[in-house]
Amino acid sequence: MERLDGGVPAPAHLRGAVVALGNFDGFHLGHQAVVGRAVERARDEGRPAIVATFDPHPVRFFRPDAPPFRLTTLDQRERLFGRAGADAMLVFGFDERLAAMGAREFVDVALKEWLGAAAVVTGEDFTFARGREGSAASLPSLGMPAEAVAPVLLDGRPVSSSRVREFLRSGEPEAAARLLTRPFAVEGAVQHGDKRGRELGYPTANMELGKYLRPRYGVYAVRGRLPDGRVVSGAANLGVRPQFEEKELLESFFFEFNGDLYGRCLEVELVSFLRPEARFDGLDALRSQMEADCAEARRRLAAE
Repeated sequence: MERLDGGVPAPAHLRGAVVALGNFDGFHLGHQAVVGRAVERARDEGRPAIVATFDPHPVRFFRPDAPPFRLTTLDQRERLFGRAGADAMLVFGFDERLAAMGAREFVDVALKEWLGAAAVVTGEDFTFARGREGSAASLPSLGMPAEAVAPVLLDGRPVSSSRVREFLRSGEPEAAARLLTRPFAVEGAVQHGDKRGRELGYPTANMELGKYLRPRYGVYAVRGRLPDGRVVSGAANLGVRPQFEEKELLESFFFEFNGDLYGRCLEVELVSFLRPEARFDGLDALRSQMEADCAEARRRLAAE
């Protein structure tokens, strides 16, 4: 799996590819259908399969003060695209030049000159270029062979990143996971904290949320994917820690783990929402609640 820069010509061995084109943040069922069709067509035609995405998201470019809404980092997307069978991920840096391109220029420069694309696969609702003047339907008339994949429906509604975000904001990670086909996961470096969890007998791996969407604050049953590939179960508090100080963190306690994760990259899956954040009458009450939270987290994770 290779990562390409969308502003320079693709290497010779990846030119002539079938390109899945979209934002693909979250890589939910609908995104998977688009990429799956691009990979299938590429294999049928003996071509490479490339997934092209944008960074930053166009919404972030046009509205830099928008609240965080990201569902996946580029590293996460690259792994997901690779598992779906893509040969490479191409990242279009969404800047003033790209934002100013008309539809024909985007096809001629970005898709043909930089990428050397043979064909494009998108979702039916995909739009591109200045003023969203380009669409999946307009690509053939601009000289780019293309096909559009219909929306994937779940519970009678199209699967979308917006639906995933709605579920996460309302504290329904299981519902979000149905659309994503996996739990929503936060990836980042573990940082030193104030050791409050260790004092309580529950040492935690602390991570900032950065540009990720903010799911509902509260306590979750989680799974952690460690740098060495191990998967560990645990409970985590996501929020501002009202018992101590207003500092937003994802603090994960893993049940059977005693190692040092400081400075290491960790991925934490939010599996099930247990309860909202709360302030307790003293540390003994908090410790008792944490014990109950861990027991419930163990029960829910075991029931999956």
